[in-house]
Amino acid sequence: MKIIRGMGLWVLMTMALAMGAQSARAADAVLKGDAVCTRCHDESEMYPVLSIGKTKHGTAADGRTPTCTSCHGESTRHVQNQPREGEQGRPKPDRVFDGALQGLSPVSRVDSVPKSPGKRTTVPAAELNSACLSCHQGGKRAHWQGSVHENRDVPCTACHQLHVQHDKVRDKQTQPEVCFLCHREQRTQLNRQSHHPVVEGKVACSDCHNPHGTAGVKLLVRDSVVDTCYSCHAEKRGPFIFNHQPVTEDCTLCHNPHGSTVSNLLKSRPPFLCQQCHEPTSHRGNVPGLLAGTGTTAGARGITQARACLNCHTNIHGSNNPTNSSESRSMRR
Repeated sequence: MKIIRGMGLWVLMTMALAMGAQSARAADAVLKGDAVCTRCHDESEMYPVLSIGKTKHGTAADGRTPTCTSCHGESTRHVQNQPREGEQGRPKPDRVFDGALQGLSPVSRVDSVPKSPGKRTTVPAAELNSACLSCHQGGKRAHWQGSVHENRDVPCTACHQLHVQHDKVRDKQTQPEVCFLCHREQRTQLNRQSHHPVVEGKVACSDCHNPHGTAGVKLLVRDSVVDTCYSCHAEKRGPFIFNHQPVTEDCTLCHNPHGSTVSNLLKSRPPFLCQQCHEPTSHRGNVPGLLAGTGTTAGARGITQARACLNCHTNIHGSNNPTNSSESRSMRR
């Protein structure tokens, strides 16, 4: 009898501990009302979810902070495990965010990335983004509707990670590798000898581009190419007495902003770059020579030596020479 009573007491204690553990597990883990999800989903998942408590989306003191169902939907069939006829396994939540960086273990999340960002879910990108846009409207996202990324069905989660403390795309050091998932040509250009210091972490893609859309071209943060470049290269703005017309029109006529095999981000080496526009009068359109002589033609001047055209025309972006100078319009010092 003592043995039976002892076994009964052990069973009761085990049941009490299990009920206590289940009650503790069902409690809200991060935000009020999230127990419906956190009773099953925790840090033991392949993609841990409770780390969202370390982000702004887990700030309990902010009344605007969304819960799990704010983004993933009520997902009643998923919670109650009610599959439809012929459906295998537990139904998925109403919204499944499965972008380029989702569904990866913490170890592989940084380096191993699927080759088709944001295309591994059957939920339309517009529906996924509606959950984000319900809060994130205006400001830098004012031009999202109609932008290149929106038109190409890129979901927010193709770039952003919500359940991790460190969102790679919001860090200047790690942001380029997220952009390079799609923009592979730019990755190649930025590894050339002359490039903006993006891979070094001194400049980020978002310093020039707004991925959420802009009123200008190429998702630039300013309305034009020159205005975007002038935000850093103010010394090229002028005003000058004599302006070099391509400078005021479009910097990319001469420069490749991501990178080039020619110094100063030039698309090609002078004098060949200059002669694309400056021909055929005087020495500007003559065949470039290799040796310097005494004549006035390009061949006699050895125009391909050293800095070529820039040997003489040093102020190539603009000149303040007086109007009575014979060299006033030649962009010289």
